[in-house]
Amino acid sequence: MGSFIAKGGLYKSPSLVYLKNKIMSIPFKNLLLTIILFVLAAVSPNLFVAAQAGLAPLSSMAVKFLLPSVAFILVAIILAKYFQYIDIYQLAMNGLFAGLISTIALEVFREGGFRLGMMPGDLPRLMGVLMLDQFATGPDIRSDISGWAYHFWNGASFGILFSLIMGQNKIWHGLLFGLLIGMGFMISPVVKSLGIGRFGVNFKDGYQFAMTVIVSHAAFGLMLGWILNKWNDGIPHLGVRLKMLMSIR
Repeated sequence: MGSFIAKGGLYKSPSLVYLKNKIMSIPFKNLLLTIILFVLAAVSPNLFVAAQAGLAPLSSMAVKFLLPSVAFILVAIILAKYFQYIDIYQLAMNGLFAGLISTIALEVFREGGFRLGMMPGDLPRLMGVLMLDQFATGPDIRSDISGWAYHFWNGASFGILFSLIMGQNKIWHGLLFGLLIGMGFMISPVVKSLGIGRFGVNFKDGYQFAMTVIVSHAAFGLMLGWILNKWNDGIPHLGVRLKMLMSIR
């Protein structure tokens, strides 16, 4: 299949002409691996929400669900490469790294907003405290590392989800995706647990929190959309890929 060090993307074969040659895996196995990766990538972003909704402590769910899901995602990506499921491997790896990079873009605005007093707390630090069950003793270097690692892995997970669905997206698709994540966050149990009301209307003048969340997630989405528009060159969205899979029997 050629090298995966690609021009225009991190994990793309120069010999891969996706639409022209329809280099695809066995349909059922391809679809199954896509679904497995999608489900596994959806685990991490929902754990903090579930914990703040009171379903279980984050420290418990991190052991039972987060760490296994990370391990299984990495195994699935390795298997995709080993069995030459080129499309899935490229989408997952590009999504993972694009999500990590896009989280940096998010942090420019989120951390800036926090430093300017536009956020009620430092969310990655809070997540680290909850992950290590240190609410009574407070944050330390271990909890900070854990919280930031979890925060960036959430970004990577969102990147995998978006890449698997959209393939080579339009940049505005990424913007819309980022805004949807931000809107979902502002009506989630996480914000309720902070005691600032939905959309942060009870925090300060009522607009600072929402503005910071919207701008930071817009930055995440724009960066994600721009990167995957370049890296997923030639790979259509999931609907088209499913039609192509079904035509190969």
